[in-house]
Amino acid sequence: MMNNLKLGVEVVSAHDLMPKDSEGAANAYVELHFDRQRFHTTVKDRDLNPYWNESFYFNVSDPASLPEMALEAWVYHIDRVKNSKSFLGKVRIAGTSFVNISDATVLHYPLEKRGIFSRVKGELGLKVFLTDDPTVRISDPVAEFDNFMSTPSEASNPIRENQYTTNIPTRTFQHLPRDNHTFPQQYQQQMQQQQPFYTSGSMPPPPLEVPGTSQYPTGDMRQEPPQPRILRMFSSSGQQPIDYQLKETSPTLGGGQVVGGRVISKNKPGTYDLVEQMQYLFVRVVKARDLPAMDVTGSLDPYVEVKLGNYKLKTRYFNKNSRPEWDEVFAFPRERVQASVLEVRVKDKDLLVDDFVGRVQFDLNEVPVRVPPDSPLAPEWYRLQDKEGDKNKGEVMLAVWMGTQADEAFPSAHHADSIPIDPAIASTHIRGKVYPAPRLWYLRVGVIEAQDVLVPEKTRLPEVFVKLRLGNQIIPTRVAQSRNANFHWNEEHMLVAAEPFEEDLTITIEDRHNVSKDEVLGYVHIPLSQVPKRGEDRMVRPQWHSLKRQALIDLDQFKEDKFSSRIHLKLSLDGGYHVLDEATQYASDLRPTMKQLWKPPIGVLELGILNINGLHPMKTRDGRGTCDAYCVAKYGQKWVRTRTIVDNLGPRFNEQYTWDVHDHATVLTVGVFDNCQLGEKSLTNSDGHSHHKDHIIGKLRIRLSTLEAGRVYTHTYPLLVLHGSGVKKMGELHLAIRFTVTSLINSLYVYTRPLLPKMHYLQPLSMMQQDRLRLFAVQIVAQRLSRAEPPLRKEVVEFMSDAHAHLFSMRRSKANFFRLTSVLSGPIAVSRWFSEVCAWKNPVTTVLVHVLHVMLVCYPELILPTIFLYMFLIGLWNYRYRPRYPPHMNTKLSHADSAHPDELDEEFDTFPTSKGLELIRMRYDRLRSVAGRVQTVVGDVATQGERIQSLLSWRDPRATAVFLLFCIIAAIILYATPPQVLAVLSGFYMMRHPRFRRRVPSVPMNFFRRLPARTDSLL
Repeated sequence: MMNNLKLGVEVVSAHDLMPKDSEGAANAYVELHFDRQRFHTTVKDRDLNPYWNESFYFNVSDPASLPEMALEAWVYHIDRVKNSKSFLGKVRIAGTSFVNISDATVLHYPLEKRGIFSRVKGELGLKVFLTDDPTVRISDPVAEFDNFMSTPSEASNPIRENQYTTNIPTRTFQHLPRDNHTFPQQYQQQMQQQQPFYTSGSMPPPPLEVPGTSQYPTGDMRQEPPQPRILRMFSSSGQQPIDYQLKETSPTLGGGQVVGGRVISKNKPGTYDLVEQMQYLFVRVVKARDLPAMDVTGSLDPYVEVKLGNYKLKTRYFNKNSRPEWDEVFAFPRERVQASVLEVRVKDKDLLVDDFVGRVQFDLNEVPVRVPPDSPLAPEWYRLQDKEGDKNKGEVMLAVWMGTQADEAFPSAHHADSIPIDPAIASTHIRGKVYPAPRLWYLRVGVIEAQDVLVPEKTRLPEVFVKLRLGNQIIPTRVAQSRNANFHWNEEHMLVAAEPFEEDLTITIEDRHNVSKDEVLGYVHIPLSQVPKRGEDRMVRPQWHSLKRQALIDLDQFKEDKFSSRIHLKLSLDGGYHVLDEATQYASDLRPTMKQLWKPPIGVLELGILNINGLHPMKTRDGRGTCDAYCVAKYGQKWVRTRTIVDNLGPRFNEQYTWDVHDHATVLTVGVFDNCQLGEKSLTNSDGHSHHKDHIIGKLRIRLSTLEAGRVYTHTYPLLVLHGSGVKKMGELHLAIRFTVTSLINSLYVYTRPLLPKMHYLQPLSMMQQDRLRLFAVQIVAQRLSRAEPPLRKEVVEFMSDAHAHLFSMRRSKANFFRLTSVLSGPIAVSRWFSEVCAWKNPVTTVLVHVLHVMLVCYPELILPTIFLYMFLIGLWNYRYRPRYPPHMNTKLSHADSAHPDELDEEFDTFPTSKGLELIRMRYDRLRSVAGRVQTVVGDVATQGERIQSLLSWRDPRATAVFLLFCIIAAIILYATPPQVLAVLSGFYMMRHPRFRRRVPSVPMNFFRRLPARTDSLL
């Protein structure tokens, strides 16, 4: 296949460059390096803010290795007299940040230094994109340097601004995050041919070992792994109940046996080395032909029934079709199969009894074994035979093979575990899937003014406001009043938009007649595809938009309305922010929206979901308790859902997933749910989704910064759920987790970068804005994921994203208070120890503290080294007792086991409340009493601050005069006395013997407490 992929670079401009000549200017040009190709721009003489607007195109020799490449732009100053060049700065853009031309925009990159002693400042504006347009030619090779010094070279292939951005009506999905990068379709196929194929549940081979990171040997899968053996039990608190503790296990996985985080095996590792190998018999039913007519009318309603022992699975049926095409895959667990013959039957759907058409039988001992990455098994035509052995009943195309969960047919197969379920429901709600979350943008809307707004009623002063609507998001501005037809607001609001942009921004101007009546004076619809995108703090040019009127009153008014009303708006899609769609403390992704601002990944996170032990029944079926469990994992922009194991209280999933890690200060969230969409046909809403909500079984969070690189963590996590009746354990989830660092230097450099993107600090959002936008973002993500197949339901997304964590909870309030108390316990313990020193309870210790105090006063340069050495020794001592397991939910820390039932009932109440009046009054009184104590504490703190202010305010003239006299005397004494003497005397005075102390407060304290405060002015 011919390679047409090219990297386009538009060098736009530079700003605030470093002066290099005697006149305080610079002769600047840019030199571009990529894939052993070099181009340069023209020279802009004596200009510190040069403007080029020149385009260059590089040939991409190997699209598969594009993520490992980088574009470098070097800015130089030309000295034509000395025939030399000086370094002005450079920009390096990783290949992971390259996007298609439709998503590209101009970004201004700060210039970086070449070395420690380089003097660099300024920015360079570049637009970098990928294109596969065959009409685009590669730029001419760079001219010789000597010729370039003497005369400025012409731009290499200057391109008009929109020459290659043709408006071709194609539908792309650039908003979906992929493991591979966003390239044109033909090059994605070329990359797939050059690289091994992995399914959504599989993972690539472990990356190469990096110096400084620990790697452990792995091996191939074993066929029959033994049961996990519990090694140790851990708890982050000594008071945690044993049943709620984390348990470390030693299972035998695909890579070998895990002991203490190390994989012990001599075999070669496979792609599924964090889960147990599970053998499956796969049957692919493709199509049939030449089927005989079975009905009286000469028609046939065919479907296929696959029978293996006690298992019996069916395809969908077609009405009156003798050449049906199903293309469905069935998977049977090998460990549960006791039969030796597989039978595939073709039947005719009938009202009473289905007619038998023909069958094909397979001996399981003759079924081939397929191990990925082998090519898929080609299906074959098999002649159907009737019960007498006659083979003139048509043909069916089948493929039968033995495989594991690493097979690419595994995620989309109909599993035998769903036998009690209708096949149509099973295909919709049973299968496991990988869901890419929509790419979210912050839409910034600046409402400046409106002109020529026609108000029908001239007798009153109009109250005009603007209403912004985007989907379910509605934000009104303040009310503006004016005698003329011009209104001013100068307000800025933020909304959340998701790609692809399916909804337009609707802006209406309304007149408020009363509280319940608003009249629309004009409106405008603005497609989000026309809104400019920006990734940095750049000015956005406002634009005028003409307003439309819903109806005209009469012809005279139409004649007066010669000039339409218009509104002045400033719109932009801010891609420099990270749209928070989850609680900040549990964030799994901190990257900005715009892909060009992404940094290369620092590691790989691998998760193996093994099984659930001791699952609690969630519902009854056929008179017995049962559960249809599935797991959901969320990290970054990738959600994964395992298949649903039907009617099983000890389900075994053994599915493995992988994510790229860009920041280890992020959290992996795993939840377990009971599928409630598999019963009888139930009521559905307008979207076709069932009203039955999936039951919550449990959730756990794992912070990546607490994991050691290369270590395999195999633990059983208790699934704890808080109900109105208290905390309850629903089972134990068995996981295998490994975090592999691909670059130790980059992982350490992450600690020096800001936690959030730069725009969060240049134009910060208020707390109220963040909470409101996070609620909007969660609703959008839940709406988009619920439209997938199978749908990820709204209650699942909200539970995984902690959408209601901001609501008040008395239990969480007490937990946070005691957390604060625990943090302050160290300083409080030090103050108590110092009080005992001052009280001479242990004279030897007090004398030693006196000696240490004199030494530190005489040698103050030892204070900071002593403190840091002390902290170093403490950290070194604590290394022996470092945690060797991920943190988990703690019921004691959460105050879940000691919460009052009424507090839990209040926590699970809806918002707004749905409780009775008496109960609300009781809770309100309780909240008033708590708020009263908080009010008293806040008032006492304010009083002490006001007393300090009154020292110099002459509010109490006698006290101020005494304080000023003290200040002048203290200034003279301090000027004449060495500071070491004062420090020694102050220390001895504070640690004086109790016989020299008085039990009444000291004179300074008595003086301070008599100072006035502003409490007298409170009503």
